[in-house]
Amino acid sequence: MATVSVSLRSVTDTGAAMGWAGGHTVVIDRNSGKAGGTGLGFNGAQMLGLAIGGCFCNDLRYKAEEMGITIVSIAVDVALELGGQPSRVLGCDLAVTVMSDDANADIAGLVAQSEQASTIGQSVITGFPVRVRAS
Repeated sequence: MATVSVSLRSVTDTGAAMGWAGGHTVVIDRNSGKAGGTGLGFNGAQMLGLAIGGCFCNDLRYKAEEMGITIVSIAVDVALELGGQPSRVLGCDLAVTVMSDDANADIAGLVAQSEQASTIGQSVITGFPVRVRAS
């Protein structure tokens, strides 16, 4: 079993937070005018959509390599449906387009296998515990 760790810290003089893992960073914020948000970065729902879609893009590449498919381009659009109080994700739709230089490539099979292999997608579908502790 592997553990992936990320860290977040507030950004001085803003309402935003900087998140990082290794040498990669991202800015997290709320919409401008919402709870002190300044719109400097992605909100939580956007980050979740990016995680689901980004993971799926990677899975397409992994599966394409296994299947011997050369990918020319990928387009993934993610739509999260939000609702309830507190707000939560009620559903997620991915629109996936994959272009290959091989007209006979099994793109439908590639997408189906990628869906089954998606770490983030499958984790969200099955759910997992989130434990919060103050330190």
